[in-house]
Amino acid sequence: MRRRRFRGPIDRLTSGLPQPWRTLVDWGLTIGIAVAVVFLLKAYVVNPYRIPSSSMEPTFHCAVPGVGCEASRSDRVIANRFIYHFEEPERGDIVVFDTPSRAESACGIGGVFVKRIVGLPDEEIAQAGGVVYIDGRPLKELYLQPERAGGRDFAGVAIPDDQYFMMGDNRRQSCDSRNWGTVPRENLIGPVFLIYWPVDRLDFR
Repeated sequence: MRRRRFRGPIDRLTSGLPQPWRTLVDWGLTIGIAVAVVFLLKAYVVNPYRIPSSSMEPTFHCAVPGVGCEASRSDRVIANRFIYHFEEPERGDIVVFDTPSRAESACGIGGVFVKRIVGLPDEEIAQAGGVVYIDGRPLKELYLQPERAGGRDFAGVAIPDDQYFMMGDNRRQSCDSRNWGTVPRENLIGPVFLIYWPVDRLDFR
């Protein structure tokens, strides 16, 4: 008994076309679907970013001859775009976010930044002698190298509800919330979970 050949939707759509048109349409639809999937993944699931400055050195490298950069190539990282729909951002998360408009005038550049969440909604944050204080208590920042601490000290700042205070790990060379204020939750794109380039820097976070 002859076995009936399975025909998919693309086969049915192109069944009336002569060769090589059937093959061309088949390939075109396959490539188009693959491209659409990639765009959907970038828009809603994950998205790659390049580290442009030294504000997160040495956690993330940028490329010389940039000021303060320590590598020949900038790190490329991937952010999880959907996790904050299910979980609250936490202190210590390294986050990709859209900067507030005032960041461009304060830093000379705007767009998308990568910084660490240091202050949470409804807290008071301050820095004195290079030490960050949350509600009057010194914050233990084990991820921060002592020689990278410091930068501009500031008096107590009340963080509004649904806003976050962002700082770079390279405090002396970071233009961050100390310069342009807090970041609304809606601006948070997602936490970085992977360095994927250069290959010798491959690391899940």
